[in-house]
Amino acid sequence: MNSKKIVVISRTIFPFQAPRSFRATELAKELARQGHDVTLYGVLGNYDYTDFERQHNIKVKNLGKMRFATLNSSNDVKSSLLNKIFSRLIHRLIEFPDIELMFKVFRCLKQDKDIDLLVTVAVPYPLHWGAASYIGKRKNNFKGTWVADCGDPYFGNKFHKRYFYFKYVEKWFCRIADFITVPIEEAKEGYFSEFHDKIKVIPQGFDFNEVTLSDTEPNNPVPLFIYAGAFYKGMRDPELFLNYLTTVKTDFKFIVYTKNKEMVEPFIEKLAGKLLIKDYIPRIELLKIMNGASFLVNVENGTAMQSPSKLIDYLLTKRPILSVNSHTLNEPAINEFLNGNYSSQLVIENLDQYDIKNVAGNFVKLMK
Repeated sequence: MNSKKIVVISRTIFPFQAPRSFRATELAKELARQGHDVTLYGVLGNYDYTDFERQHNIKVKNLGKMRFATLNSSNDVKSSLLNKIFSRLIHRLIEFPDIELMFKVFRCLKQDKDIDLLVTVAVPYPLHWGAASYIGKRKNNFKGTWVADCGDPYFGNKFHKRYFYFKYVEKWFCRIADFITVPIEEAKEGYFSEFHDKIKVIPQGFDFNEVTLSDTEPNNPVPLFIYAGAFYKGMRDPELFLNYLTTVKTDFKFIVYTKNKEMVEPFIEKLAGKLLIKDYIPRIELLKIMNGASFLVNVENGTAMQSPSKLIDYLLTKRPILSVNSHTLNEPAINEFLNGNYSSQLVIENLDQYDIKNVAGNFVKLMK
């Protein structure tokens, strides 16, 4: 196989804990393992990437010093009061402060020449806009393939409504991109139909050899179940499920790893020691903890266009998955799980499609 020059750009990369940073970092690592010349861009903090670069044979570069879009891969910078005020006032008008990333991507692409494959990983979408701004003006000079990787739809996103003029921005970058990649088939419906022929489905990828988990059935004294991830009011909302748990008379333990603690904290007292809320922890550590749970909980998005990437992590733990709806509960199924009957568990087939080797190979196939 001929080595290609590949550039992957994401707002955050390892060690930041988020689906998009996982996507970019794992993709870059596997592409390098397959023999390609890989550069990984992100907004870097004070993490020392010397060993990381040597271990994975990747060049890690900084998108640049940010004045407004201060979230970085070390997660060690707090927004100033002025930044927070601006964000509240004009965030939805111009995607502030993430709009700064558009100009940083443009600058970086001016410096990185002769790219065979460029992958920009959104959210946030200004990363795509920066690539479109650069390539659109140099279409005859940019000989590589640009893939705009989209974890969630933008204008068609059911969680975040955008002002009408952003549909023109989306159509602009979609016209310039060679391909648009989405994690699931249903996500295509979140994009304008005129670009559906450009959309390729490439799911989230994981290195199956990264962690070894036990096949032994956990022996928990009471049902122990875990949820890990974000919540969204009215969409991926745990309130109905938590309300039902307050009526359960038998003992159990429910551990929630989330940043959205405000949506869960009102139930701490009601569940009287049965509910435990924790901050995010490193992914490998979390996988090992979930491997010891009786079962795992998935709170559905309420839209088929978006599927939480944590479901793949859930699958790797080899534990049954209880999938609950934010608006209508299947109480018999919940009771069955609490009694150790997992016959109604969520089933996801074709695990090989999530193997990072196959995922990276699918990106390589898109090259001109």
